[in-house]
Amino acid sequence: MASKQESESVRSVLMHGLDTVQTGDCVAGMRRLPDGCIDLAFCDPPFNIGFEYDTYQDRRADDEFLGWCREWLRQVQRVLKPDGTLWVAIGDEYVAELKVMLTRELGFHLRSWVVWYYTFGVNCVRNFSRSHTHLLYLVKDPQRFTFIADDPNLRVPSARQRVYRDSRGDPSGRLPDNTWILRPQEALESFGADEDTWHVPRVNGTFRERQGFHGCQMPEQVLGRIIRACSLEGETILDPFLGSGTTAVVAKKLDRRYVGFELSAAYAEQARERISVVRVGDALAGTGVSIASSKRPVDDSRQSRLF
Repeated sequence: MASKQESESVRSVLMHGLDTVQTGDCVAGMRRLPDGCIDLAFCDPPFNIGFEYDTYQDRRADDEFLGWCREWLRQVQRVLKPDGTLWVAIGDEYVAELKVMLTRELGFHLRSWVVWYYTFGVNCVRNFSRSHTHLLYLVKDPQRFTFIADDPNLRVPSARQRVYRDSRGDPSGRLPDNTWILRPQEALESFGADEDTWHVPRVNGTFRERQGFHGCQMPEQVLGRIIRACSLEGETILDPFLGSGTTAVVAKKLDRRYVGFELSAAYAEQARERISVVRVGDALAGTGVSIASSKRPVDDSRQSRLF
């Protein structure tokens, strides 16, 4: 049962727009929220690599960009509950600086540095093609946080189950982890959803999931894993950079509340339209690999080549 203080906090959030997409600067918007009202925050900010957004200018000097990140992260830290969880998506260029800022300056505790690997990466002519995003998983209190380890939609088949057909394998599967790995077509015998390099394709133009109005749409399966693992039904999810609305869509499907901020009025309106047509219990878009859905047959000839 929620404490009186927590109930008052939720009521305060309701006054400021729970389950709404708020248009405007996220720092100013979060300042209107009370302390300790958010259970889980997912932040996918601009990467400062020159992407063409509707209104935001994605090319700042390093110090300016990092100073801005410090500003919005301090607000996220303030509005998170004492047992709250934070996920930050960021590219190679600033992940090291943000990790240090989060843990040494702001006092978060890093639980995992997940690599989201995707197909259809950004092709590079004179470099290795960009095909991953960093997902920093942090908590405010290393002893008190939510992690739903037994959710069947979170667990994945173990190697005992998937490769070796070992009867000793736990029928409920195992939790995902993270490992640097070659592309699936280059390492068929080793790349699986049970690793912490998450293999989820980017949402491309030909995908049914694609909304079309935002160039950096997050896949619902990535948010599904995060929200299922790190929050409970009825809890409140914050996204300061809502963009195409994926965080709110998945939160609604999984019976969570949400608070979203979006600088672009055009993006915000289209995100609202996207959110309005989903219902609690709707299936997530895209293909997820879980213990409940993965029934991939074993290729015994391929297995024999491993040894």
